[in-house]
Amino acid sequence: MNFHSPQINLYVEDLAKSKAFYESLGFKTTFTAEIDGLAVHHELVLEGFTLGIATKESAVDIHGLAPGGNSGCELVFWVDDADRAVTFLIEKGAKRLSEPHDFLNHRLRAGWIKDPDGNPIQLVCKRA
Repeated sequence: MNFHSPQINLYVEDLAKSKAFYESLGFKTTFTAEIDGLAVHHELVLEGFTLGIATKESAVDIHGLAPGGNSGCELVFWVDDADRAVTFLIEKGAKRLSEPHDFLNHRLRAGWIKDPDGNPIQLVCKRA
């Protein structure tokens, strides 16, 4: 058995809004699944990492799943400046979860925001 090409899929309320949000981080859309002419899933890639976003309705209607609240995992992005990254994403419509702060003996600095569907995102950088 061969496992390969892992990715994370997030179930979202507004597919277009989520696509625009992640494209603003530099993701490029590489695949779109449509049903009856409507997009229900996009795959976006950033530096070899694939993020899938799919409508909650498609998860229920097509796969019989029941997506719940968005609190069981987080996306992590390494950035040059955690403070600037948090500010940038808030300007793009994200909500702040945690002010950037130093940790691990001031070696790292991180802040958290949530995407348009409430998925937590950690923005972390190494301190100089």
